[in-house]
Amino acid sequence: MTIQRLHSGARMSQAVIHNGLVYLAGQIGAPGEDATAQTKAVLASIDALLAEAGTDKSRLLQATIWLADMADFGAMNAVWEAWIGGADAPTRATGEVKLATPDYKVEIIVTAAL
Repeated sequence: MTIQRLHSGARMSQAVIHNGLVYLAGQIGAPGEDATAQTKAVLASIDALLAEAGTDKSRLLQATIWLADMADFGAMNAVWEAWIGGADAPTRATGEVKLATPDYKVEIIVTAAL
């Protein structure tokens, strides 16, 4: 079985396609923006990568959401719920973590079926 990597660099690939699944790297928004703006940017990146892989958000299987501060949970969820649209929601876990820099508020990782 082949493994296809999208936007690969020395450290990581933005997406890996294997055995009917696409695994996305953690997506982040612009540093310094608020959680709402970062979540919107992250979901736009996810949409673009899924499309490039040949799938879309209706085929999401799992999402892991990391927040730098759980105080941003409501703001992130408002954007997430509008994006999901009340259907085809994947399994999901959300937790508070220390992200790469304090300028990042949200990081989302997803796996989808092709």
